[in-house]
Amino acid sequence: MTAIAFLFCVFTGRFLYVQLFWREKLLSLALDQWTREIPVSPERGKIFDRNGELLAGNETAYSVYARANAVTDIEHTADTLSALLNIPREEMKAKLSDRSRSEITLLKQGEKALVRSIEGSGLTGVYYARDNKRVYPYGALASQVLGFTAMGSEGTTGLERYYDNFLKGEKGEILYETDLVGTEIGGTSASYLPAENGLNLKLTLDYRIQAFAEEVMGRTLAQTSAKAARCVVLDPQDFSVLAMVNLPAYDLNDPPRNDREALDRLTRNCLVSDIYEPGSTFKIITAATDLEEWRKGNGAAFSPQYVFPSSRTRSVDGTTIKCWSDHKNGKHANQTLAEALNNSCNPCFVDIALSLGRETFYDYLTAFGFGKATGVDFSGEAVGMLIPEGSVRDCDLARIGFGQTIALTPLQLACAAASAVNGGYYYTPHLLDEICSDDGYVAVKTGKKLIARTVSEETSRLLSSMLEGVVRDGSGKHAYIEGYRVAGKTGTAQKYENGAIAQGKYVSSFLGYFPADAPKYLALIIVDEPQGSYYGSTVAAPCAKEIFEGIIGFMKIPAQGGTV
Repeated sequence: MTAIAFLFCVFTGRFLYVQLFWREKLLSLALDQWTREIPVSPERGKIFDRNGELLAGNETAYSVYARANAVTDIEHTADTLSALLNIPREEMKAKLSDRSRSEITLLKQGEKALVRSIEGSGLTGVYYARDNKRVYPYGALASQVLGFTAMGSEGTTGLERYYDNFLKGEKGEILYETDLVGTEIGGTSASYLPAENGLNLKLTLDYRIQAFAEEVMGRTLAQTSAKAARCVVLDPQDFSVLAMVNLPAYDLNDPPRNDREALDRLTRNCLVSDIYEPGSTFKIITAATDLEEWRKGNGAAFSPQYVFPSSRTRSVDGTTIKCWSDHKNGKHANQTLAEALNNSCNPCFVDIALSLGRETFYDYLTAFGFGKATGVDFSGEAVGMLIPEGSVRDCDLARIGFGQTIALTPLQLACAAASAVNGGYYYTPHLLDEICSDDGYVAVKTGKKLIARTVSEETSRLLSSMLEGVVRDGSGKHAYIEGYRVAGKTGTAQKYENGAIAQGKYVSSFLGYFPADAPKYLALIIVDEPQGSYYGSTVAAPCAKEIFEGIIGFMKIPAQGGTV
């Protein structure tokens, strides 16, 4: 009796265990055995610019499936589908004969007329479901930023990938009752589990600025026969990205999927993922560092009234550092910091870096975000290259002062300069404004996020007055706009290949903003390897002027009465 009681308890315990702990799994297995499902694709979330302009949407398409167990006439079905889908008959027959899979995908994102033809053929075991096809109304616009999706609608590159979890939604199903071998049971009704559509993205990009900047940079790319042309436009008040231009580009509706080299090259957002030596545009940071230290009373810093001694060269650690030009007509005469910015005189910035010293200068490089990611909401961001403070030599420090021996991303430089002129506030740059549903529910809202203070508001005002002079009187005069207070700095950097200067290869750039007294629009222009004229003053500065004039027109910004 004891043994019988023991066995009864064991079986009862086992029964209860199965009922309580295996219930959901067993129900799932039973459902899978006695039903077959057709997936229902959700509508992928749409992408809009800051003003509600559609940048990425969807068109209705259809997918076609087959169940080998439910196909009653393989020969006829293979003949019919082979002709309609342009698939070799033997390949189609092999698919339909494969009973190891409960469901076979025959077509993704097909046209409605084609699906109607299949439906009208009266084939058993063949089904279709509504799908979605991703479409980009403006083709190549912001192609490296938006990115594209795979045929299965998963985000592959760009923001489509970064925010895929929000955009993709949840799949639904149509469930059919089947017998043990998977054949649909006649007279039964299907169950429908609706899909849950993805959420929409509202970006900080402004379609008008993006499109116009692409037009301007595209024209420059063609006229200069350059390798590439790039531009980033920021709002310095919150670091929202208004435009990101990478040229050459590609059509988002027809990415070069079959050419891996072209796909990797054309889909890369170089403003975020690539680094370069900035050259003289970096002098904005060196000047800001000097002015802030002077304001703090550091005796190693140079005052705005200080006159740098006349010289075209500086000798550091036995290395001779030359200026970019002979500076005829007395431009290498004694000059103040403002004049050194106007003339883009390298020796003056060598003096600043060496006088401030390694520790102080590196404190500011860190505060300005160099050597680390900005935190922008985009995959693959580079951190740049900054010589470790303990390893930097005087000759390295001297070159960093005028934008050599340091490599950074264009976005890093744009953010650093924005903080130098906006009162010293360094925010996290961002491309997303909000994530919302079609009915207006806001799931995520991105606000400005302060990361660091770089300089004081007093230093920003003083620096801006000097940079305004660069556009009014100095090397940036091709960016001057009558009636508007534009400020900025030009740059012309030699390129290096295999550790040596690449003869005849330059990066021309201009970093500018307006209004100078309350920056609202900041643009960094980069033209890589222009042919013919290669100076930032003649190649890049005119692009900034054109883009700023476009913004003035879009936003109907009234004139301020000129520079002061």
